[in-house]
Amino acid sequence: MSQGWVDEGFGAVADAFAENFSLFPELGAAVSLYAGGRQVVELWDGEAAPGRPWTRETVVPVFSCAKGLVSVVVHLLAQEGRLDLDAPIGAYWPEFVAAGKDAITCRMVLGHRAGIPVLDKTLTFDEIAAWTPVITALEEQAPMWEPGTTYEYHGHVFGFVLGEVVRRITGQLPGAYFRTVIGDPLGLRAWIGLPAAELPTLARLEEAEGRPPALDPEHLLMRIVTMNGALEFPGLDVPHGWNDPDLLAMELPGAGAVASASGLAGVYAAAITGIDGSTRLLTPDTVGDAVREVSSGAGFLGFDAGARWGSGFLLDSPFRPTLGPRSFGNDGAGGQFAFGDDEYGVAFAYTANRMLGHGDPRAAHLITALRTCLH
Repeated sequence: MSQGWVDEGFGAVADAFAENFSLFPELGAAVSLYAGGRQVVELWDGEAAPGRPWTRETVVPVFSCAKGLVSVVVHLLAQEGRLDLDAPIGAYWPEFVAAGKDAITCRMVLGHRAGIPVLDKTLTFDEIAAWTPVITALEEQAPMWEPGTTYEYHGHVFGFVLGEVVRRITGQLPGAYFRTVIGDPLGLRAWIGLPAAELPTLARLEEAEGRPPALDPEHLLMRIVTMNGALEFPGLDVPHGWNDPDLLAMELPGAGAVASASGLAGVYAAAITGIDGSTRLLTPDTVGDAVREVSSGAGFLGFDAGARWGSGFLLDSPFRPTLGPRSFGNDGAGGQFAFGDDEYGVAFAYTANRMLGHGDPRAAHLITALRTCLH
């Protein structure tokens, strides 16, 4: 039986959330929805871990939903005039331009077009956790293709490149800066680098039966998601896997966020409407810039999953149906998804700890119900 609350008019979302537990092999999950800056749905059900029920406070690894947190910060810096998304990254990080990277911009990274989807160098887990070895490796490597000419998912590199630009401008790593300007002031339960004090609220990830087998470790996509094998994927119960507090505590801004559903939804609500009367973080013009399509169709590997990318965010598409042309968000490899839409004034997040597969239908089922409520 789901716990939480639902405002009048959003009962279809509650019904769909309950249906997810019979339609899919759901374990524990939560859904949160803001409308007009006010929370109107907050529901949770199931187990966070064996014998431990999910609660409103439960947080879970949300993988590449991290890109949404980083992208909101990057657009905020651009809005403040501290960052030009179309200027060469070398203007902020001079060492980056070596080996033919002088024309790469933050916009190219946000749209997965920079030509550096994976590190050339293989680093250890401890080197990745130390940050600087990753930055040095990025400075040394050459693009895989002419930057800007095509795209391929930049996985972890997305977070490290944009994160280093954030650090050069603000003096803080992106996870810390996110907490400084958004997370702490608004009390949102979302982190890149989980504090040790939050470990008792952490849900345990489990794989669903029948997930497709992993690709060959040398395949470009596996190199992207594992940083050349330094990280396991899905690798839930191995050292340095996604249930390991050591991994979740490190600064991994491309895919290492940990959040509750209300924390994730709150980030997008803060961006598009403000929360409970606070000023919206991103202006309509900034959102308009973020939702202009940058990448779609077949990419470098010749594969088209149907996704469309704006500057740092997934846009409304057959791959991730949302509400319309002003919707922008990011999803996670465990099925988690969050987005905002300032035309509707709505922010949504779904979190879960049973991993069905990238782009699985659980969040889409909830969003279909949300559309019926809005129309």
